[in-house]
Parts: sequence; C-alpha cells; structure tokens
Amino acid sequence: MIEIKNIHKEFDGKVVLDGVDGCFQKGKINMVIGGSGTGKSVLLKCMIGILKPEAGQVLYDGRDFVTAPNDTIKSIRREMGVLFQGGALFDSKTVLENVRFPLDILTHQSMEEKNERAFKCLQRVGLEAAASQMPSDISGGMKKRVGIARAIVMNPKYLFCDEPNSGLDPLTAVKIDLLIQEITKEFDITTVVISHDMNSVLRMGEYVMFLKNGKKLWEGSNKTLMSTDEPSLQEFLSTKLH
Repeated sequence: MIEIKNIHKEFDGKVVLDGVDGCFQKGKINMVIGGSGTGKSVLLKCMIGILKPEAGQVLYDGRDFVTAPNDTIKSIRREMGVLFQGGALFDSKTVLENVRFPLDILTHQSMEEKNERAFKCLQRVGLEAAASQMPSDISGGMKKRVGIARAIVMNPKYLFCDEPNSGLDPLTAVKIDLLIQEITKEFDITTVVISHDMNSVLRMGEYVMFLKNGKKLWEGSNKTLMSTDEPSLQEFLSTKLH
C-alpha cells in the first residue's frame, strides 16, 4: 500500500500540488486523472523520488519516502517498477538488453541469471520472439510491452505507469490495459496509473483520484465515477466521453 498525506509542491512560487491525500491499495489498479496541468505527472514524480515535495509524506507500507535515510530510499526504489510514457527504451540496446538493464545496474547476478530472468519477463508479456530485435524494429504497442517487462524484472511491490495508452490505437490500448491488470493481480502489486484515457479508467480503475488545480476534488472507483455530483469532474467527463 502507498499512502500520500498533504503533498505540497510548487515551482517558482506557483503551487502545483496543494495538500493532496490518497491511499493506493495493494493488488489494485489505482488511477489518477485530470486535465493537462492539474498536477498528475508532478504527483507521480514526487511519489517515485524524481521530485521532492515541499511538504507532506509518501508512505510505502508505512515508510516515509520523503524523509527516510538514503539506505531506506534505495531499498524502496528497488521495490518500484516504472513504465515511462512512450516506453523510454534505449535505442542502442536489444529488447532483451533493455529488459535486463535494471538487473545490470542493481544486482550482482551472473549474466546467465539476468538473461534468464529478462527472457522470462519477455515471455510474460508475449514478446520472447522479439528478444534479439532493436526497439526501432518493433511497434509502439510492443515497445509498451517491453517497458512493462522491464518494469517487473526486479519483482516490484509497486508499479507506476505514466500514460500507458498514449499514442496507441484503441485495440492495442485494451491489450495493454489487460496486461497491466493481469500483472497487478498475478503479483499482488500496488499499481498506480496516470491516465487521460477515460475508456481505460472505466475499464480498470478500482480506485480513481481526480485532480484539478493541484487539489484532489474527488475519489472513488470506476463504478461510482459516472454518478458523481462533483461539478468539475462532471465537466471533465463531458469533454472526454463525447
């Protein structure tokens, strides 16, 4: 479980996150939605340590990631997997080498062990046949699946996905959603997804947080989303679903 408490973040005096709270449950798809510039990506960056909030706590199973000593921060980071927007693959590395990369820099395993683990993750996302290919040789959807394989190669407790459906056709987007759902349940991971794709949110958002102007204005699930009486969320939904 990940709990965020009273998160504040600002840039040059402009408040981007204004006291955001939330609880992201283990074994569930937790989604953060909102319009452009509402603080979604900044919240994600605060949660994974790219940015440090001015105030507040980010608790990983009770461990405060914001104020923890370096050893604890490193330990928590090793428990994270991140699917970056666009996949963020290394152009000069093969698909297998891309998936193996976290093992190369964070473990002392033998090359045989690392290759075996990376290949197993490629099998899990259905891309074992592409192991020796370069990123330039595979499709956008395949790149996302490689990114997922890399994100789970360290057996993470926490999985973060930044706009996983960005740039994908509707059918491929559904496949990526299903894969994220399967992996979340299979490995009992706490999954946090930043998304603008309302079809995706309605499909798999077991917990949904809506941000506007850096504030959390609503939280619920995909089952309660469409019956909300929050005016800002109603307005947001009307622009996304019509």
